[in-house]
Amino acid sequence: MIRATKNDKKLVVAILIEAFEPLKEDNSINLVVKQDSKRVERMQILMEYLFDKAMRTGEIFLSDNRASCLLITYAQRDTFSFAKLFSTLRLATRCIGIERVGKILQRQKIVQRNYPEGNYIRPMIFAVKNEYKGTVTAAKLIMQVFKDFKDNELPVIVDTASEDHVRLYQKFGLKIFNKEKELGFPIYLLRMN
Repeated sequence: MIRATKNDKKLVVAILIEAFEPLKEDNSINLVVKQDSKRVERMQILMEYLFDKAMRTGEIFLSDNRASCLLITYAQRDTFSFAKLFSTLRLATRCIGIERVGKILQRQKIVQRNYPEGNYIRPMIFAVKNEYKGTVTAAKLIMQVFKDFKDNELPVIVDTASEDHVRLYQKFGLKIFNKEKELGFPIYLLRMN
């Protein structure tokens, strides 16, 4: 397992885009990214936003073969900064589009009511290069990171729309504590600790 640095931004963003670009079904990424001819460019902006957020408020892990990544935030570090404001404004104007902001705020409201007050660890997103799907690359990375969190006192909370991710997270000790359906697709909420 490798802790990513700012120098890994291009690689991490490429892994995330490669993993999520082919997905056309309803999910959180497609809810955020405006679906038009500039979809891939907009995904680039979203993935750069997620990378910057994880670097500012958490950590980014890469598998040893640099084929998968896991982005984590720590709630107590997610405070106001001008970098956060600029990044959020860029995301809203160049990725989401004004007409989609209401849906995004609705998703945030759903997620926030399921997260505890105070400190917690939030794995935001993980991905694996397409050529490594079906291998142990992503699972091994998650196992290594979650092993460190197993004895941590802070809760680890994840939200995902992917049933495949739910099954994977459950293998590592997370348990479903809620399933939200307001957006037209399920958002599973899982917790460890």
